[in-house]
Amino acid sequence: MLPPVKPMLAKAATKLPTGDGLFYEPKWDGFRCIVFRDGDEVELGSRNERPLTRYFPEVVAAVKEALPERCVVDGEIVVPQGDRLHFESLLQRIHPAQSRVDLLAEQTPAHFVAFDLLALGDESLLETPFEQRRARLREALGHRHDRVHVTAVTRDAGTAQRWFEEFEGAGLDGVVAKAPDLPYGPDQRLMTKVKHVRTADCVVAGFRWHKSGPIVGSLLLGLYDDGGLQHIGVAASFPMARRAELVEELAPYRADALDGHPWQDWANAQVQEDGEHRMPGAQSRWNAKKDLSWVPLRPELVVEVKYDQLEGRRLRHTGQFLRWRPDREATSCTYDQLEVPVRYDLAEVLAG
Repeated sequence: MLPPVKPMLAKAATKLPTGDGLFYEPKWDGFRCIVFRDGDEVELGSRNERPLTRYFPEVVAAVKEALPERCVVDGEIVVPQGDRLHFESLLQRIHPAQSRVDLLAEQTPAHFVAFDLLALGDESLLETPFEQRRARLREALGHRHDRVHVTAVTRDAGTAQRWFEEFEGAGLDGVVAKAPDLPYGPDQRLMTKVKHVRTADCVVAGFRWHKSGPIVGSLLLGLYDDGGLQHIGVAASFPMARRAELVEELAPYRADALDGHPWQDWANAQVQEDGEHRMPGAQSRWNAKKDLSWVPLRPELVVEVKYDQLEGRRLRHTGQFLRWRPDREATSCTYDQLEVPVRYDLAEVLAG
């Protein structure tokens, strides 16, 4: 089995599935990675089939110490800091400069959490039932290693539900369920994942244009704290017709929008030649050419959005628009409404 191989995927569910013999695992919050090892040759493949090898030299070294001589293992690259995972530190590892990569490998070393065995020696295990693959994975990685772990697993739905509620405090983002007879299907949604879903009422303080034309691309969201209105993320994923309607709905709030706007100082300091304003730290981490210009709005509208989790004080992923909240005052939208996960010791999760 040679790289690249697309990982098996999961379909989303709103509640934990139950059934005879199901296996439950924590859903790790990192970079999905399929490790290919043939002696001293190691390749770290990502979900999009692009190699991660050069970005994680410490994972390559750990794999050579912990994995069998010839194997293919599916898992997740994570960066533990203190008692939880730190996704922001993981993002910083994708850097073009090798000197920076080497420095971060020492300062914020990554770990590999294994959860499936695709091949061992000359044997492909893609058609082998998951229950057997899991047993052979545990056998193949039987000895403990500081940076290579086998994920925890349970067949008790009650324990899995407790994991779902508690493990988020360690930086994990849900639970995955697998049938015991499940084959490994690359790029097929054969597993089931249950992730945390929450709602928040946010201030709409601006918007970005859509790349296809003069229609709304995303709403810029804010919440108040003692320092004023903080930008926490965006809401997007509107149908095209709805994007056009939003232009008209937001038009009244564009008038004199920067007069007294909470983001006025940095908005005035970052104006492009075409007069559009740019967000703080405007260059995209993933695409330096991506247009992040925006249109200010008077911060009076309140929207209810659905989100999964926070990264620091910002939404990890794009929020989902649910409804306008004309009954809410914008200044009442504070961080206090956000649910804080129970703290949990990551070392206990990694111990399996």
